[in-house]
Amino acid sequence: MVPQVRTKEILKQFNLSRQTLYNWVKDGDITEPEKDWRGWRMWTKQHVEEITNTIRKKEEQFTLPIDCDQRLNIKNRRYLGSKYKLLEFIWKVVNENCKGVNTVADIFGGTGVVADRFNIEGKNIIVNDILYSNHLAYWTWFSDEPIDFNKVEGLITQFNNSNPLEKNYVSEHFGGTYFTEYNARKIGYIREEIEKLTNHINFREKAILITSLLYAMDKVANTVGHYDAYRRKLDSLKEIKLLVPEFKDSNNKGNCIFNEDANELVRRISADLTYIDTPYNSRQYGDAYHLLENIAEWKKPEVSGVAKKMINRSHIKSDYCTMKATKAFEDLISNISGKYILVSYNNMAQKGVGRSNAKISAEEIVEILKMKGKVSIFDTDFQAYTTGKTNIEDHKEILYLCEISR
Repeated sequence: MVPQVRTKEILKQFNLSRQTLYNWVKDGDITEPEKDWRGWRMWTKQHVEEITNTIRKKEEQFTLPIDCDQRLNIKNRRYLGSKYKLLEFIWKVVNENCKGVNTVADIFGGTGVVADRFNIEGKNIIVNDILYSNHLAYWTWFSDEPIDFNKVEGLITQFNNSNPLEKNYVSEHFGGTYFTEYNARKIGYIREEIEKLTNHINFREKAILITSLLYAMDKVANTVGHYDAYRRKLDSLKEIKLLVPEFKDSNNKGNCIFNEDANELVRRISADLTYIDTPYNSRQYGDAYHLLENIAEWKKPEVSGVAKKMINRSHIKSDYCTMKATKAFEDLISNISGKYILVSYNNMAQKGVGRSNAKISAEEIVEILKMKGKVSIFDTDFQAYTTGKTNIEDHKEILYLCEISR
């Protein structure tokens, strides 16, 4: 007879919340356990291995690249689907196969690391994302609006030295769960102080301060890299510390920054190369990063559920995470103006489980791109993000390059 354990024991062993565990089952990350005559879930050795692998792979996926100089860099955060480890592959494909590329549009920018790679190469960039928290990061690193560096550095030092004692919006809603009570109080205090400075600093300076706070939050959050759930046991006890970003403003002249629906944006812009990295699967980024979005917007909305998400998140929902994805992609491609389209994708459409499955197939991408011009395909091996249950073999990251001719 296979040894079985109860849910309570699993939660204690892995320091998980019941909601997190059940979410992993619902998403297909862990096999659904059988129930005994009482209706209680009974977990086996196989489940223990699946949970162990899920936690390990999540933590590996979200490993932070930290610079030794203690200046904040755009890549120093955890993010689902980050292309940080694929930057050289992307650059190589463009550099060897595209001519006359002076302007690059990254219209689903995410962390901004792809736009940053082209910015470093001297390209003018157009960068966009539907999440306001990402938009502020773009203003931090891609804008050329003049800033008072000494003022920004002084404020960050002041924030780090603060020791707030009063409860606030963040501590009341997120203290003891996503953050320690102390860190939650400090986050709420700092964000409120930034808001009070609105009339005394320019927009970019405000964006820098908020971005520094959001990145600092990410390093002390009691999560595995996103905010769909928190760890049941508070094991991230390090005190929050904001860092001063590293700036390279000499690269930023002529850059354009947007915060809107990509399908609407492409109707008004033109770039030599448009880079596309849509969500593809059903994992809404507005859900995964609701807490960072909440702090960035600072409207102090009501939150609900165990994950304490903003009740109204309709403005940050993406059609690319729904059955509308293919239609949305076709509309997007048909309205792009320029020389080249480069689409990032992976071969998970018929692999993996649950919400990891792509909403658009590789065949659909190629057929839609062919309506704009000749399509070339490039691929590289890459570690799949499967959240632990499925062993994906021959996983590849794919780039579809379309040379626009019609």
